[in-house]
Amino acid sequence: MKVRGGSLGWFLCWAVVFADIGTSVYYTPGILFPQFGGRSALFVGMTLVVFILLTLKYAEVAWRFPEGGGVVNVAAQALHPFVGLLGGCFILVDYFLTAALSALSGIFYLAVVVPAISPHPLVVAITIVALVILGSLNLLGVKDSARVSAAFAVLAAAGQLLVVMAVAVSLGPAGIVHSFHTISEGPPLTPLVLITGYAAAFLAFSGLETIAQLAPAMREPRRKLAAQAMALVVMTMVVTSPLLTLWSTTLLDTKNSDPNQLVSLLGAHVAGSVVGGYIAVSASLLLIFASNTAVIGCYHVFIALSRMGFLPRLLEQRNRWRGTPHWSILMAVAIPVALVAASRGDPGILGDLYAFGLLGAFILTSLALDRLRWFDSPGGRDLGAWLKYSVGLLTTALVSIAWLTNLVAKPLATLFGGGITVLGLVLGLTTYYYSRGREPAVFPFLHRPGVPVVHFGGRGRLAECQVLAILPHDPEIAEAVVKAAVRSAEGGSLAFLYRGDAKPGRQEGPEFMEVHDPYLKDRPAQVAFARAERVARKRSPDRRYIYVPGILPKSAVGDVWKAVFPKQTVVIDGGEAFLPGIAVDRVRRTYVDGYPILRLVSGRLRQPAAAS
Repeated sequence: MKVRGGSLGWFLCWAVVFADIGTSVYYTPGILFPQFGGRSALFVGMTLVVFILLTLKYAEVAWRFPEGGGVVNVAAQALHPFVGLLGGCFILVDYFLTAALSALSGIFYLAVVVPAISPHPLVVAITIVALVILGSLNLLGVKDSARVSAAFAVLAAAGQLLVVMAVAVSLGPAGIVHSFHTISEGPPLTPLVLITGYAAAFLAFSGLETIAQLAPAMREPRRKLAAQAMALVVMTMVVTSPLLTLWSTTLLDTKNSDPNQLVSLLGAHVAGSVVGGYIAVSASLLLIFASNTAVIGCYHVFIALSRMGFLPRLLEQRNRWRGTPHWSILMAVAIPVALVAASRGDPGILGDLYAFGLLGAFILTSLALDRLRWFDSPGGRDLGAWLKYSVGLLTTALVSIAWLTNLVAKPLATLFGGGITVLGLVLGLTTYYYSRGREPAVFPFLHRPGVPVVHFGGRGRLAECQVLAILPHDPEIAEAVVKAAVRSAEGGSLAFLYRGDAKPGRQEGPEFMEVHDPYLKDRPAQVAFARAERVARKRSPDRRYIYVPGILPKSAVGDVWKAVFPKQTVVIDGGEAFLPGIAVDRVRRTYVDGYPILRLVSGRLRQPAAAS
């Protein structure tokens, strides 16, 4: 059985991703130019190669993790929950800066057509007001829409392509060739300049994480659709980002041009003020929209980390008035507002701060996928599989080089990003260990039929166990099953299985950019596993937890049973109906706390009778 798909096709997925990543070209040239001059496009081109390799990985993440969650979910399940917390800290740093820088750049571009707001203090003030308005809209529950994203993305993409074509026509073939030659002008390109420029240019491709967040809303087959959407993203970015960076930093009089409006000024330079105005308006709309997307992504990360037990439950509370997570939204807006105010509206400072969180999230996602791929072929790999795995490792290495370079080259980013990350880790681990005594956080294996995944416990697949306990929904009966299972295991391997409610009270689809992990929303399952953990952790060192979503058929429990193939199965009397045909050697019926518990001892599956 496949995991249920959403409603977004490849075009809308492209639109949402481009509405985020496509905004980078509006501010990247102005941020890179003061340090790298006309060679900024060279470094964007170098980074473009790694970006293409990363898109292959992120497309794979989208179908491997249909519940979404991006780096938080991928790192938590493939590496370790604590690494998921680290990934959450990285992506929060990225979201804070995306919200601040996108909103600020949006107001700068709006000033092209509304010169009255051009004074810098006024731009800063309007940016802060814009962020507050975005926060208010989210508090009111105004939903983001993929179709609205598509409208803004098409307008902006059309404007960017229009400028590219206008410049190409204006220059002619000889002029285009000559514009590329300008990259070679200037002082010698030393290895230090090459590596620092390469590392800095990743700013041009921030927003790639969005495709992983969209997974719950994507139609089936996700594997094909994600590849199509990312292929279109790559084609769009290949045409626009390097060329607009090249021409906006070499064709304009940069001394007399506002570096925060270069793409609009380039359009006006080659095609007139009408085109320049169109670029300014479409850029402003898309940038403000991208800021809102970052706010939404940010507060959903807060909620996910809260549900995982790393942040106080306060952050996932929703108000009765509009049903929105007000504390998470306030946090998601307050920090970008503080960044705009503290930087005094300097895009260069905000752009420099990007390096830490953005590349950190890329590294963890890439590394997690490398681990998943390693376990994909336990019986051996052909040449194609080895090549795919090697390219994946190379991608991780190239991103790691950029991140390590920026740790030294951008000390402010290291200080800010590292500070936020350390603070997040301390808060997360403190909350986790404080709660562990009362209600331990449990991170189960999430059963996804047909979707290969590796649990962080180190096993490529669900390993066999001595005892499998199937927990019922009734808390008191479940505790009796746990006690019986712990006694039966006698210190051996023990697995607890919980099947979610097939008919939950609230049947709602995922919110935009929400981590749609059914276990994180299943409070009874979390309580049941927490109680099992409290009882079992002292007597069963080798224990694991398996969660089967309620939307799956009853046969999914049987599929898990076949995978773990336990010597004993502990169930409440009547719970054996979920199991496949078992050749039962012995049935032991006992009473624990007054409840009838069955211990089914079996060595093999029952073979179906031969047809007569």
